[in-house]
Amino acid sequence: MTEELKKYESTIKKNHSVAWTPKYEEEFRTNLKPIVFIPIVLKTFEKLGWDLVYQDENSAEAKKKRDLWQWGQKITVTFDYGKVKVKSVSLGNEFWDIGRNSKRVKLFIYAFQQTEKEFDKEALIELEKEVEKTNNWDDYEIPESLPQPKGRKEPKLWIPILGGLLTAFLIGYVVAFLSVKGIYIIGLFEVGVAIVMGFVLKQLIKVSNYTFYDHLHYLLIGMILITYISNQYFQYQIILNENNFEPFSFLEFMQARFEAGLTIKSLNTGWIGLLVSWGLQLVITYFVGILRLSSSIISYSLERVPMEVVDFAYYHFVKDKTEDQVRTELAKMGWNKTQDQDEVFESIGAMQGVIELNRME
Repeated sequence: MTEELKKYESTIKKNHSVAWTPKYEEEFRTNLKPIVFIPIVLKTFEKLGWDLVYQDENSAEAKKKRDLWQWGQKITVTFDYGKVKVKSVSLGNEFWDIGRNSKRVKLFIYAFQQTEKEFDKEALIELEKEVEKTNNWDDYEIPESLPQPKGRKEPKLWIPILGGLLTAFLIGYVVAFLSVKGIYIIGLFEVGVAIVMGFVLKQLIKVSNYTFYDHLHYLLIGMILITYISNQYFQYQIILNENNFEPFSFLEFMQARFEAGLTIKSLNTGWIGLLVSWGLQLVITYFVGILRLSSSIISYSLERVPMEVVDFAYYHFVKDKTEDQVRTELAKMGWNKTQDQDEVFESIGAMQGVIELNRME
């Protein structure tokens, strides 16, 4: 950030926001054409040192990097027939933004208006030409050849299913053992379980070459349910084997658990607290796990296809060619198998997936 912007930032009067997700927004007007508006927004982000996470024809989003003491903010700038809306939203779990969101919005507006003044009529015309050229990929040179596809096996769903089920039972036993020994920490362990599941699924995806999200999503849900249901059964077996109790059934064990309820320090929350804790287990594990799963599918889809091939296919889509025509162009370059072509298209979709992950608040 320039000294001028730092100096202006120090003079901004903050508007504090207290909410589940603190936010602040303001509007202003500009006479810029839509085609040059976004490039000037991007130049403004660059001046401010904010990381661009998304852009389209009428909007752009950036995130301010976090420091040691505070969460960051996501800034969204939207253009609508000359009206510009600037919104800053707090990231993380803070309830009071201490005025940071208003400060970011006001700082952006000032920086944008200063950047806009750097472009006279001729410069705007030149910028418009550059944007059209970039959007149309006019500088792209079609290569004479492309890296050839690697020999890959057919995607096999049974591999992640088998590996996922074995992992779920193993984790269920470990969680049961730790619970019986009294060293289970609610919240921390759920995140750990999700991370382990995500890591295992990532390896299984690579081994099986299977990336169909819907099926893997259902598999993850099944793994979570099996983990926590088997956890209760393994606790029952461990307790039965380590104590000289009269034999009793698993249903009797669960009934006893409900009657005992959940005790936090000296407070017994009863069966309601127990159910809430189980619900939290499922929710925390699911949301952390689905994030890890999505990230794994995206990273694998991108790494198995060379970027030169992805760019080649995307260029032809930009030139308004149909999927069949793009497949024909890929076949001319040695990518003639349907599976290889599908993987190229999946890589293009994964690039959009990266953007969506970065946009998450």
